[in-house]
Amino acid sequence: MAVEFPKSLWAATAMGRQLSASLQGVEETDVAVIGAGFTGLSAAIEARKRGHAVTVLEGKAVGWGASGRNNGQVIPILTSAEPDVWVSRYGEVGKRMVRLIGNSGDVLFDLVRDFDMQAEAEQSGWFQPAHSPGRVKLSQKRVDAWQRHGFPAEIKDAKDCADLLGTDFWHGGMFNPTGGHINPLALAREMARVAEHLGAVIHEESLATSFERVGSQWVIKTPKGTLKARALIMASNAYTGELAPRLAPRIARSVVPVLSWQMATEPLGDNLRQKILPGRQAVSDTRGDLRFFRYDARNRLITGGAVIGSVNVANRVRRKAAANLAEAFPELGVPEMTHVWSGYIGMNWDRFPRIHKLGPDGWAWIGCNGRGVALGTSLGRELARAATGQPEDELALPVSEPTPFAMHSLVRRVAPTYLAWLKRQDHKEIKS
Repeated sequence: MAVEFPKSLWAATAMGRQLSASLQGVEETDVAVIGAGFTGLSAAIEARKRGHAVTVLEGKAVGWGASGRNNGQVIPILTSAEPDVWVSRYGEVGKRMVRLIGNSGDVLFDLVRDFDMQAEAEQSGWFQPAHSPGRVKLSQKRVDAWQRHGFPAEIKDAKDCADLLGTDFWHGGMFNPTGGHINPLALAREMARVAEHLGAVIHEESLATSFERVGSQWVIKTPKGTLKARALIMASNAYTGELAPRLAPRIARSVVPVLSWQMATEPLGDNLRQKILPGRQAVSDTRGDLRFFRYDARNRLITGGAVIGSVNVANRVRRKAAANLAEAFPELGVPEMTHVWSGYIGMNWDRFPRIHKLGPDGWAWIGCNGRGVALGTSLGRELARAATGQPEDELALPVSEPTPFAMHSLVRRVAPTYLAWLKRQDHKEIKS
C-alpha cells in the first residue's frame, strides 16, 4: 500500500522507492532510530559504517516529512545562532558545534559524492544578500565571525552582488562556497538506499508511539510491533508531536511547528537562465520575511514565502512569491507557479537547535529553524557516533533540558502573526 505524498515538485521528479515492510512482532537491534529523514538516515549510515546493527522506524515513508518538502538549500550557517554565541554559551562543546555547523555543507556533499547519490546535488555556494545598506554591516559581522573560526565566508560588495544575482535589487552580502542545493526527496531516498545497502533495516509505516528504558534496553512500540535496542536516536524534529502526540510531549512542545511554503516556476529559457543567477547558487536574503530562491536541475526557480492568516493561504503565498521574484528580476515578469506545497519547520524562541539526552544511550535533537538540510545530516552523523560509543567530550553535542512553551497550543495558533513583527524589523537599519 502506497503512502500519499504532498503534490510537490520533488514528489514529481524524485526517483521512486518501494515501500519497505512495516515492523511486525518483536525485533532487536543495537541502535534504533525514530524518523527516516536526513538526520535518521545519516545516523543509520554512520552507525553501519562503524559496524553496528541499526533499525530505522518511519511513521509514513522515507522523506515524507520536512526532509522531503523543503526548498533543498544546503546552508552551512544557522539563522541567527551566531558562532561566538555558541562558544560563550557552551564553551568547548560550543566550539565543536561551530565546527560541525561550518563543515555541514561539505559533510552533505561529500556524502553524496562518496556514495554517488543521484540527488541533483550542486555545491555552487550559498549567498545571503543584504536587503538594505545597513544589513551589509550585519553581513560583514557574520563573515568576520565565521572567518575567525576558519571557514571560507566572504563579503560581496554591491557590484559583486549584482554580478552574482543578475540584478541590483540587493546591496551586497555574505557568500559561502561550501553551500548549494539538492532535490531533498531524492536525497532522502538515496540516503535510504545507501543505508540499506550498508545493512541497515528500515521499517516504513511503522509509527513509533512510545519508548521507554527497560533495564539495559530501549523498548520502542509501534502499532504492530516492538523494537528493542541498546541505543536510541529520536530524529523526528518538527514532526515529533504531529503523528504521535504522546511520543515525547515535552520535546515536541519545545518548538512551534510552522508551515513553510515552497513553489516552483516553469523552467526558464536559456536567455533568462544566463542572466538571472548565472552561477546557480542557493540564495536566501537577510529579511525576516525571507526571500529565497535557487534553480533545480530543470532550470525552474524554486522559491517560497509566508503570509499572515489562514484563509486561501496557498494562492496568497503563490501570488506573493511570484511578485517578489518579478520585483527583483523585472525581465522575468510575474512567473506562473506550477507546483505549490508546504511542510513544517520547528521554530523555537532563540533559533538555537537543541540536543537532548533521553537517558542512557538515548539522544534527540529538535529545532531546525529552517536550516535542517545540512545541519540534520551532520547532526545525524554526530548522534550516531555518540550512540556507538564515541566519548561525549569529543562530540559536538551541547546538551540541554527541554523547555516546553507554556500554552503551546495557543502559541502555535498565534505564531503566524510573528511575520508582522519580522516585517517591521526588516525596515530597521543596522547602526554599527
